[in-house]
Amino acid sequence: MNIRTLATTPFLDQKPGTSGLRKSVKVFQQPRYLENFVQSIFDTLDGREGQTLVLGGDGRYYNREAIQTILKMAAANGFGRVLVGRSGILSTPAASCIIRHYRAFGGIILSASHNPGGREGDFGIKYNTSNGGPAPEKVTEAIYARSKVIDAYHILEAPNVDLERLGKLEIGNLTVEVIDPVESYAKLMESLFDFERIHQLLTSGQFRMCFDSMHAVTGPYAHAILEQRLGAPSGTVINGKPLEDFGGGHPDPNLVYAHDLVERLYGTSAPDFGAASDGDGDRNMILGRKFFVTPSDSLAVLTANAHLVPGYRQGLAGVARSMPTSSAADRVAAQAGIECYETPTGWKFFGNLLDAGKVTLCGEESFGTGSNHVREKDGLWAVLFWLNILAVRQESVEQIVHSHWQKYGRNFYSRHDYEGVDADRAKELMEHLRANAPELKGQQLRHYQVKYCDDFSYTDPVDHSTSQHQGIRIGFTDGSRIVFRLSGTGTQGATLRVYLESYEPDPTKHNLDTQQALSTLIVIAEEVAQIRKFTEREAPTVIT
Repeated sequence: MNIRTLATTPFLDQKPGTSGLRKSVKVFQQPRYLENFVQSIFDTLDGREGQTLVLGGDGRYYNREAIQTILKMAAANGFGRVLVGRSGILSTPAASCIIRHYRAFGGIILSASHNPGGREGDFGIKYNTSNGGPAPEKVTEAIYARSKVIDAYHILEAPNVDLERLGKLEIGNLTVEVIDPVESYAKLMESLFDFERIHQLLTSGQFRMCFDSMHAVTGPYAHAILEQRLGAPSGTVINGKPLEDFGGGHPDPNLVYAHDLVERLYGTSAPDFGAASDGDGDRNMILGRKFFVTPSDSLAVLTANAHLVPGYRQGLAGVARSMPTSSAADRVAAQAGIECYETPTGWKFFGNLLDAGKVTLCGEESFGTGSNHVREKDGLWAVLFWLNILAVRQESVEQIVHSHWQKYGRNFYSRHDYEGVDADRAKELMEHLRANAPELKGQQLRHYQVKYCDDFSYTDPVDHSTSQHQGIRIGFTDGSRIVFRLSGTGTQGATLRVYLESYEPDPTKHNLDTQQALSTLIVIAEEVAQIRKFTEREAPTVIT
């Protein structure tokens, strides 16, 4: 087996976004494209010689081929051991769990999360550091800087590794260990939740649930934990086999793309509880019978009920949410006397807070929730948290949420996504807002008065690093908000996200339709940002 050093030239589009580098499969299949980026990662990692690397992905198209390439490059770059999930499978939270459990140097996760898969779909790659979390900006910036000047990469000439057989083998001086992707993660879940009580709920005959894996990575995890360990009837998990194209679907757990689950929960003889996860298993959607729980409300409910769950009974250090996420969790934190932190979008911003012990739970409005058990958001963890609460309280999802609103008030909340917008026009819209922001303070917009309008910036309370231009916020005197932000997770054009929030303390108004309750804010958002003009769209692509 020979190590080859091959000449290359840079690609200038390898700047990682909020969740690594995401491009279409065809872009990654270009000669040297994957190799350049992987070598750029390795070149920025001082002290990698002899270290342990974790490797796996969500099973999408090109996952297996990429893993073989990365294994040979890891061998050529001096790593001592690589732990790789059987069949190349590792959910993103499971990868974080394994990095932490084995005290690995870091990990490479192959996923484009909730983006479509298949030959014509998307692929992604990101590096996670030794704490199990996404690489911070100083690391991703170093990777990008290296990718712009790279002139060679190193790879071992070796046969492909059998990814189906558990155990160890050697390629060159590298030990490759194919591991069960579920085992460590399942043990961690069992240490956090009351599995006996959840088992009683799922086997009582009085409670039915449905979990939609959307033909993505959580299928094996859900089958093993929900059906095998917790006793849920066979068939509880639907779309449970990971497929390279996610069955032709869009693995994004929202009301539009998780239509199989939504139809069941809103149909006749609906189950009591429904949930879905995304491509790489780090997002979740929670449903009751004919009842949708917004991700913002879900974080607030978990925060308010954490004392019912064994792993969190000792109390919460604090809670954190991304800036566009509703302030529902803030109200719970205030009553509990704990801190609530507001961060930019991107899970990496929670990492410092978690490592410093400042927060225990964290969440984003984009269907992501998590805690200090790993350093990624975790879809199946959120489902088990809800099941634990349901098992203890013996109430329906709807009853629990309505009771929460009675105590804390309701934050009506919605996100309007305009997907695939021309990138230049989307940037013009944001620049238009940014230029007009100073003039909005104090203005009367319909029956709302503007309290502030700014471009959100964040100073990390742990390392004091700053992040600028994280979204335009318009805040009103009654606590309502409109937020405009361009997403960094798409690969085609730009996605404009418009977030709308209105706080309602009056319980007699909690049953209003969400879009109706937000109707005036929707009109204001259009007028201020001139959305139709800049996007050339009459309506959002997705409303959640």
